[in-house]
Amino acid sequence: MPHNVDHHAILDRLAATRGGARNAFGAVDPRRTAHLVIDMQNGFMEPGAPVEVPEARSIVDNINRISAAVRESGGLNVFVRFTTPEGEAPAWPVFMERLGAAAGEIHRAAFMPGAHHWQFWPTLDIADGDVTIDKYRFSAFTPGASGLDRLLRERGIDTVIVTGTLTNCCCESTARDAMQLNYRVLFAADANAALSDEAHAATLASMALVFADLHSTDELAKLLEVSVDA
Repeated sequence: MPHNVDHHAILDRLAATRGGARNAFGAVDPRRTAHLVIDMQNGFMEPGAPVEVPEARSIVDNINRISAAVRESGGLNVFVRFTTPEGEAPAWPVFMERLGAAAGEIHRAAFMPGAHHWQFWPTLDIADGDVTIDKYRFSAFTPGASGLDRLLRERGIDTVIVTGTLTNCCCESTARDAMQLNYRVLFAADANAALSDEAHAATLASMALVFADLHSTDELAKLLEVSVDA
């Protein structure tokens, strides 16, 4: 099961301090919306993987449901893949230093292009018309980390839905930067995964306070459907 965290309780607490408003965006334009699926790769998903996030296996169905709703409403799914920098990609020696020599080498090898752990999780639904993109930092919007910002702007995207793992690392980093780059951000409370309920809940609280609207998978599907019909 996805994390046992009630995002409605977080929104209710905030609403009491800001005039009853729970979320900022009442509607979205699905044709200007991108669903960013972050790091749903074997290296984060498999039992015993180098950066295993057990809860990530429980959110695949929800991510696939959101992807289907985005396709049906005319939006764009972007599957973002953590990748070890090589060649022309910007090196990241400080990250390797923080991991330590042994763990750093395991991590570096795991996410080299073509490696098994670099590949997307096999039950993730990636269809024709979806986009895959590699990133070299936690946030896909860090300068030099990927071509995501350019891709979205070229397609007129102004709203992003964030799902994936880890809630409190790559997903949070990407969502924070997206908002600061002037995207409207929707954070899927039951389609992100961290290593604990506490870590997941802390990110949801930070997102709701400043950076993003919080929604469940059901709520996002309904929001996209209503926005299409409007």
